[in-house]
Amino acid sequence: MTKKLSFMLLAACGVTFSPLALAQQGHAAGPIVVQGAMPVEAERFAQRLDNPREEQIGGWRFWHGTLDGYPVVVSETQKGMSNAAAATAIAATRFHPVAIINQGTAGGHDPALKVYDIVLGKYSVSLGAFKTPKKAAGEGSDSRQWQPMDLLASKGSAGEDKNVHSIRQFPADAKLMAIAEGVKASYTRGKVVEGVIGSADVWNSELDRISHFRASYHTSVEEMETASAAQIAASFAIPFIGIRVLSNNITNQGKYDPQTGLACQDYVYQVVKAYIANAETH
Repeated sequence: MTKKLSFMLLAACGVTFSPLALAQQGHAAGPIVVQGAMPVEAERFAQRLDNPREEQIGGWRFWHGTLDGYPVVVSETQKGMSNAAAATAIAATRFHPVAIINQGTAGGHDPALKVYDIVLGKYSVSLGAFKTPKKAAGEGSDSRQWQPMDLLASKGSAGEDKNVHSIRQFPADAKLMAIAEGVKASYTRGKVVEGVIGSADVWNSELDRISHFRASYHTSVEEMETASAAQIAASFAIPFIGIRVLSNNITNQGKYDPQTGLACQDYVYQVVKAYIANAETH
């Protein structure tokens, strides 16, 4: 499908997020995209849009609407690194967003953080790309000996290139971070802190492994989407930030609470409103 045809189909459905249509509406850039992996991490925000319209693209749901008169797209990415990357690529090419906010729940790595505390990801890292040391049969396995691999650092074999044995950091956009910091006072369910978000298609429950991640890569929380979404956003030069609420923290016996996903959306709602207010004054 060509870009022109895709925009025509969106317009026919009442969706007007092409660059030309946005310019005609007085917007110099595209919409803000707010991502959440699961319904409990996305639907609450979608319900707060004015005139929301739901669209299914492949296996992913998107809601188009406005907030304070500005276009916003809510994206339900589904769980996992591949899903998040695919949903981000779709959003980048179909909607041409001015910014992407990936938000939702996460498990704690920092014992000082409690359930309902929010981490603003100053950067995110992949916790799923490693090279293991050579071990003979019967010598066992120790994940703390694994070396990280930066899969973007070489066009050759990542396993053989010594230059890739470091962890890639995907930094948050400075403007988005400043705006997210600026609305901290609006959140009363817990602390809001800057930290590092670790992402992988792995659910870690080994305290020694979690401690290793925290010591080696300074992770505050872990989940399964942010770093992959950040990587794709960076490829398209789209400003990005990850915002995650602790839904549980096994490092301090913080029990799982699914309602934290709603609290995070409420906070991000304030971030988006502040972003829009800032855009309207510049």
